[in-house]
Amino acid sequence: MPLAGTKPVGKSGYVDRDGLRLHHLEYGAAGAPVVIVPGITSPAATWEFVSLDLARDYHVIALDVRGRGLSDTPTAGYALADYAGDVKAVIERLGLQRPALVGHSMGARIAAAVRVLHQGLAGPVVLADPPLTGPGRGTYPMSLEAFMDQLQAAGSGAAPEELLKYFPTLTPEHLALRAQWLPTCDENAVRESWLNFHREDFFGYLRELEPPALFMYGADSPVVPQSALQEVTDTRPDAEVARIPGAGHMIPWDNAARFLAETRRFLQRVSASPPA
Repeated sequence: MPLAGTKPVGKSGYVDRDGLRLHHLEYGAAGAPVVIVPGITSPAATWEFVSLDLARDYHVIALDVRGRGLSDTPTAGYALADYAGDVKAVIERLGLQRPALVGHSMGARIAAAVRVLHQGLAGPVVLADPPLTGPGRGTYPMSLEAFMDQLQAAGSGAAPEELLKYFPTLTPEHLALRAQWLPTCDENAVRESWLNFHREDFFGYLRELEPPALFMYGADSPVVPQSALQEVTDTRPDAEVARIPGAGHMIPWDNAARFLAETRRFLQRVSASPPA
């Protein structure tokens, strides 16, 4: 459970996948469905500022991926196919019709895997600053030790400002929310997911990903270096690319206005286009 603090305003719900309970927060009722797939240590509640904004025009479902938030924590099963199967279960159980997927960081890798492994299930996809690591592709910029340190600090009741060294661009409000929900991120889940950043090649999914897709990256992000960005555009020349100024890896927190504007522009454009 999270530490005491602000309770999300989204409607809490669960989906059962073969005995694994997957938690989500729901916002809005009208409009096309949008599923938010967060990153490695960002439970659904930390995305509420994005969910509430999009819910003015969309039916938003923000996920707690397995091992985080209020979802169950299995001892194993943290590969992209496992996460993608969870997203599939949520979409099907909630009866969502080809929802758009908005994924950030690890969530962007998951969103791409959903589109490739479960074709026809989801619609347009926003891939925000996905780790481009994989076999032979170098190491993720934040070390595993740094991830473990932040989880242990939050779990021991560290004050929000003590997390600033891990999240230097977050506002005090977002730091407080992060301190509240980081203790729900299981260490083994984070460890296995980080290791899979290096075991699983994102480009394998990117090659098979059918449009429409928006690839978004922070102008100052160490996660998407220029050399890898060139490979992205070479691999998927048909994908839209949006550079977000004033943002590092934590795009929605660093430049929320631009993140939301680009996401809305893309979703509105593809919804007005005839089906492929």
